[in-house]
Amino acid sequence: MPFSDYKTALVTGASSGIGAAVVERLRRENIEVHAVARNAQALQQLAERTGCIAHAIDVTDRPAIAELARQVEFDILVNNAGVDRPKKFLEADEGDIDLLVDVNLRAVLHICRLVVPGMVARDRGHVINISSIAGAYNFGGNSSYHATKAGVRMLSNQLRIDAFGKRVRVTEICPGRVATDIFNHVHGNDPSIRERFIDGFELPEATDIADAIAFAISAPVAVNIGHMEITPTLQVMGGLQTARPQPKTDPSGEPTP
Repeated sequence: MPFSDYKTALVTGASSGIGAAVVERLRRENIEVHAVARNAQALQQLAERTGCIAHAIDVTDRPAIAELARQVEFDILVNNAGVDRPKKFLEADEGDIDLLVDVNLRAVLHICRLVVPGMVARDRGHVINISSIAGAYNFGGNSSYHATKAGVRMLSNQLRIDAFGKRVRVTEICPGRVATDIFNHVHGNDPSIRERFIDGFELPEATDIADAIAFAISAPVAVNIGHMEITPTLQVMGGLQTARPQPKTDPSGEPTP
């Protein structure tokens, strides 16, 4: 559907990175964008720069999100907000799991619950869910994060079934490594983090992801681009690894026969 047929958008996680780039891209198409994030100062700067409408709301604040959804009929929904606590699942604690489920999955489910029925009733709308290659591939990291992103992946598929017969399109965007400040948010604001994840690599920028989203939205209404996997050219997923069994030890640490 051409951008001219959409008028309003809700973008979560909008204060920086991919979210901010999406806000800027949609504003260039004269979409009224409601930008949601926790960082009020960053949102205000984004609003001054783009003319978006800022809402300093945590996506887990269900009453506040529900009130916003009641006030505005959204044509475009971009579920971008997400968090991570990178550690092996065997070392995960209760708070890690609850946070990732609350932000990465539960909030997405509830925001879709609040927004998508209106799209169906109006026979017009586009849901963009930002998941991750972690929702489809296994690699060393945080199993809780993989699990929540896999949930977003399946939700994206199911939404099309639930909205079948209506012109409500659903697109899942699965980024690989992107040059954003998410790595500092997750691993700590230290120069070594940028050196580890960004410096020296050829990576997509947040604007590249925003342009891909714009491409999906601007397609004719008869076209639903259901899934985009966007990674660096020099990044691949998977890779077979085989480990030798580790020798058994007794409580003292000595090898046992």
